[in-house]
Formats: sequence, C-alpha cells, structure tokens
Amino acid sequence: MASIKRISSILLAGCALSTLAACGADDVASPGDGSIIVPPTNPTNPTNPTNPTNPTNPTPGTPDASCPQGTTDAGVISNRRNCELSGVISASLQLPYSAGTLYSLKGRVDVGVDMGGDGLAAGGKQATLTVDPGVVVFASSGNDFLVVNRGSKINAEGTAAKPIIFTARANVVGTATDDSQGLWGGIVLLGRAPISDCNTAVAGGSVGCQQQIEGTTNAMYGGATPADSSGTLRYVQIRYSGFEIAPGNELQGLTTGGVGSGTKLEYIQVHNSSDDGVEFFGGRNNVKYLIVTGADDDSIDTDLGYKGYMQFVIAVQRAGGNSGDAIIEADTSGNNDALPRQNTKMANFTFVHRQTAASTGSNAVLMRGGTDYTLMNGVITTPRFCLDMDDAQTTQAANGALDEQGPPVFQSVVMQCGGGAFRTDGNEADVAAAFNAGTNNNSAFTASLVNVFVNGAAETGVTAFDASTINAFFTRTTYIGAVKDANDTWYRGWTCDSATANFGSSAACTALPTA
Repeated sequence: MASIKRISSILLAGCALSTLAACGADDVASPGDGSIIVPPTNPTNPTNPTNPTNPTNPTPGTPDASCPQGTTDAGVISNRRNCELSGVISASLQLPYSAGTLYSLKGRVDVGVDMGGDGLAAGGKQATLTVDPGVVVFASSGNDFLVVNRGSKINAEGTAAKPIIFTARANVVGTATDDSQGLWGGIVLLGRAPISDCNTAVAGGSVGCQQQIEGTTNAMYGGATPADSSGTLRYVQIRYSGFEIAPGNELQGLTTGGVGSGTKLEYIQVHNSSDDGVEFFGGRNNVKYLIVTGADDDSIDTDLGYKGYMQFVIAVQRAGGNSGDAIIEADTSGNNDALPRQNTKMANFTFVHRQTAASTGSNAVLMRGGTDYTLMNGVITTPRFCLDMDDAQTTQAANGALDEQGPPVFQSVVMQCGGGAFRTDGNEADVAAAFNAGTNNNSAFTASLVNVFVNGAAETGVTAFDASTINAFFTRTTYIGAVKDANDTWYRGWTCDSATANFGSSAACTALPTA
C-alpha cells in the first residue's frame, strides 16, 4: 500500500495505465489451467528443442547466437544475448537457461488471457510460462512487468545453487546500487480464489466477486476456487521493483490477487522494492521461506480477505531512518466487516524495523480494518512502537456470523520496542490485552540477534509454540524466530547480499551471476 511519506514517483512518458484501485480501511488507494511443462533435468539444456540453432552453452561472457522460439532477439547487452518477451504469451513457453542469454520484458507481458472467475470467460486463453533454474529476466522501466492471468500459470522453479532472478536493466549493466529501487514493475499473479471486495454488487467470496489488481488496467482477480493454482515460484529473487504508476497506485515486488492454495511460493527474496515487498489481495496462497530486504513501504501487506499461512520469514529494512514503513500492514477492506475477513497466520519470523522518522506514523506491525491475525514464534525489533491496532473491529470478540476469530493472537512473540510496545492512540489497553493473552510473550525483550537476523542467546532461551497444532502447513520448531542459530542456513546460497543484510551467499544484489 502507498507509503504516506511518498510524495510521487517518476512517471514514464507515454504511460497510459489508469489509476484504479480499491482501498483498505483508513488507507490511501491500494486495491488491485494451462498444462504444466516440466523443466528439463539438465539446466544447461544441451538438446533443448525450442532452441535447435544453439544446442550448447557458450563460454560465460559470450552471447548466444540466437534466441529461443517464442522470444525476440533484441541484440546484445553486457555480453549476453537479449531475448525479449512482449505482449501476450498465449501458449506454453519455456525460457531455457544459457550462460550467454538474458531475457527481458517489454511493457506489460501477460501469461494467458483472463479466464474469468468461473474459468469460462469469452476469449480467455490458458498458458504456462516455464522458467528454468539460473535464468535472469530483466526489465527496463516501470511500465515493464509480468502478469500471470486467471487460469494460467508460471512455473519458475530454481534451485539453491541456481536461483531465478527477476531484476532491472541497471542491474544487468552494473549501475544498480544498494539504494536502487523502483526500476521496473514486478510480478503479478492473479487467481480464482475468494476475495472480499467486489467491483459489482455480489457476495464476497462468490464466483462473480472480482476486482482489478493494483497498478494495472483490465487485470482481474477473484472467484470461488480456494485451491486454485497459479503455478510455482521457488528459489526466486525479485530485485529493484515496485514502480509507482501514480500516487497510491503501485506495483510491488510480488503482488498476488485471489491466488489459491494450489500455488507454491517458497524460497523467495524481494530486494529493494520501492513499494511493498509482497502484497496479497485476498486469496488463499501460503508462503514458506520468505525474505524481504529494503522495501520502501511495507514488507508484507495483506488485504481483501486474504487467508493464508506463512512460516520462516525474514524482513529487514534499509538503514537510514526514513526507509520503509511497517513490516506488516494488515487490513480487511474498506468495510471493516466485509466477508471473507482476512485471517493470516504466521510462524517463525524475524523483523528488523529501522524506521525512525516519527512524521510517517510508521510502527513495526500495523493491524486494522477488522483484520484477524495470528503471530507465533517471532522476534520484533524497532526504534518505534512494536504493535499498532486501529479500529474497534480489529479487537472485537469472536463471531462466526462475521467470520471473526476474535482479537489478534500472539504466541511466543518477543519484542524490543524503542518507542514503546503498544502505540497509544486510544486503544492501548485492548492491544496490550491481546498481546498478553498469549503464552511466552515478552513486550520488554532485549534482543541478542547475531548478523542482524540470527538468534542469539536471549532468543534461544524463549520457549517456542507448536505452530503445527494450528495447521499441518506449519513445521514444528523448538525455537522462535526465522533462523535457529548459526548452523541453520536455509537462507544461504539462493539469496543476494547487500548493505541491508548479508546472507553469506557470496552474491551481491548489485551483481549478476556470470555462469
């Protein structure tokens, strides 16, 4: 959602996108099955039939002679062949890995044509975009972004050794810095799972309840298929994204709208988004192993009836005092009791909130608009307030008729809060009561984190909550936080390092792999 400290962003000449977005409670505007191709077993792809004229990989630094079928040769950039994607991908397309090839997005690139909430929309087309391990896809401007439409899929499944990287042209030519952000649009996944805010007078969560995704025109999401699949993002980096089309109408690093639980989102790093790191509008998608570094607005933003699970989450803001807004911003919708109501459950997280500019009103965790939320096994550090809950509906009693679970739930959450544990805005007692109702919580904690996000002795001494009792999605742990200790290295190898956080991956976010 739009940061209230942001005044504007640079608009590209000729931008024709409209400013259409739905609004969360008390917020600036913020809305808005093809066949699966199995990636080849050999990521170097020596016999890839989609590229018969270039059967072998060149020496690193030498551009390929041609581009794979379905892409356009756009010349050479940084000693690699630039193979361009544009318009609508209307059938299955594979992007094979080669050390001599990069792929680029020209304008808005659509995977498929919207199939509608019922999968039967006239003119709809199913398509699948498969991205092989090690592939780099870049974009040159804020109007360049990728949209996976309802009924279509992306299968971008990298490996720990060969993550898939979506980034900006500046990163390719070597001019990106640790402060670069907002250099291109981002990735948008759209699905047919339930949402709460409909663009017509129909019931929330129904097959006809749909909405236009933020930052676009005619890109719709929503339906009545909770287990819908938009494909897979696994071992993926998304760098320098989050362009603001107009004030209050932005693309994030990863935006999902009505994405279903059949979608697999694992091992994802979003780095230096100029807006939110990830924003989930409704839907049922779950996430494991998520890292957000350097987001200039919220790290994790959820709205419009999103119901999902997240585990093993690291969020670290850039240093400097005026970078980043909240780590979590959670709403239901413009109507605080709209159905379905948001209900997010998160376990094993470490939040390093560094915002110090009091004028922004930014605190580490903001819950409002009647949202339901459960936080388990977490560590929060901030120079400001840790918890801020707005609106009476956010802490109202459980009510099945309103799809209301009761006040937010906290289990084994510890907080080091420079400005105070609970923001004083008239409901501090309710916020404190919700936090203190859980077990093993500590709002006056002194953190001992090592290397920014790794548990130290103080975190190790906290009794963990068994999150697997909430849902089988959660892995049972004996520790709080996202990273148990120095021997726990799930974040290493597939990530990139920056001044914000060093993951020991020996790969700078300002550089790209050469092989």
